[in-house]
Amino acid sequence: MSAAEGISLAEEVLRLAGAAGATDAEAVVLANDSSLTRFANNEIHQNVAETDISVRLRFVAGKRQGVATSGRTDDESLRRLVDTAAAIARSSAELEDGVALPEGDGSLTGEYPSAHAASTASADPERRAEGARAVIAAADEVMATASGSFSTAIERTTIANSRGIRADGERTKAHILTVMMGPDGGTGYAEACAVDVDSMDPPSVGREAAERTRASTSPVATEPGDYPVVLLEYAVVDVLDMLGYLGFSALAVEEGRSFVEVGKRVGSPLVTIRDDGADPAGLPMAYDYEGARKTAVELVAGGVCGGVVYDAATAARVGRTTTGHGLPAPNPWGPFPLNMQLLAGDTPCDELIGGLDRGLLVTRFHYTNPVQPKRAVVTGMTRDGTFLVEGGRIVGPVRNLRYTQSYVDALAGVSAVGSDRKCLVGFLGAIVVPAVRIDSWTFTSATEH
Repeated sequence: MSAAEGISLAEEVLRLAGAAGATDAEAVVLANDSSLTRFANNEIHQNVAETDISVRLRFVAGKRQGVATSGRTDDESLRRLVDTAAAIARSSAELEDGVALPEGDGSLTGEYPSAHAASTASADPERRAEGARAVIAAADEVMATASGSFSTAIERTTIANSRGIRADGERTKAHILTVMMGPDGGTGYAEACAVDVDSMDPPSVGREAAERTRASTSPVATEPGDYPVVLLEYAVVDVLDMLGYLGFSALAVEEGRSFVEVGKRVGSPLVTIRDDGADPAGLPMAYDYEGARKTAVELVAGGVCGGVVYDAATAARVGRTTTGHGLPAPNPWGPFPLNMQLLAGDTPCDELIGGLDRGLLVTRFHYTNPVQPKRAVVTGMTRDGTFLVEGGRIVGPVRNLRYTQSYVDALAGVSAVGSDRKCLVGFLGAIVVPAVRIDSWTFTSATEH
């Protein structure tokens, strides 16, 4: 779908909504062309491709709204979409604050040029198979079994509303990940994500996972307790994801469930966290799912709470302008930061480890869940490579540990930040992070195997 076709379709939905009596309306057209190559047991076993389009209408009737979605774009389906959204709106309760939509002047907001790469858009199954084979070859070298996937996608998002918002853009994404299992209990993980598939190095991803699998062979038990840790980038992603989900949203602050207090110190001076949809180091987004232009927000600056992100509704309630962090309606969760990054420090990864007298090196976390949102207390487990470090050197692998830890307290304990960063995929979008060293992390129990 072209930009002109997307805008034309969105405007037709708005026209039909107006004719049906909408006082305001918003149309969101999402077109996705994605392909995926999966591998398991050191063999490619699946190639799938999907092209799909959805049209979402937010129909506003005074202080009521109704949202409906259709996967068809013919005239009859669009009329049915409008009728459905209108019926939902008219049978819904009035919203106390009414419905807030961002304002525009009718000019088109386009995607950032850095969000699109022709190489990713044209990637074929053989290109992905080549990457998968490179990962599998690395697993073969250490007699490990590899599974994982290599995906490429083109995403077009078009948004129009009755208040002059017009936004359209196309972005690309390439993502490769693998989990390996060795013959003697070792496991390893590695991942890469980028706008441009040409910038990715699948052999390096494979070697990283294979080396970790080899190094984690025959892990031994270690006592739970408080340990200084080095968290690799894959674990740091979970920290930022949870902080974004639990605290960096204006709705979380409004409802009193966020740790954020502007101007309050919550972290080490080494910690600066931003949300920046324009940064090409991640997966750029020029506008949110309400069509509002994204603005960069400094969430934590040198350990001190900065701002939070807003959508149109949360901004209207406090007399602000949206920061461009709205999600598709209906949205009970509020705004989220979808382009977070932790700024790099000046410490190479080996020096992060070298700074541990006795502690743990953690590859990534798994099965993490919040247990106390206000302090961002999270429980979870280590996975795919946990190592004991003594005298600044890795001694050997240990069995996975369960932890219960305040991620806010973890920010305060950051004593060093890595100089290199990776773009990785979290549940709140793409996140750009370095590895970090933290003075204390609370592990509550160990696994049996």
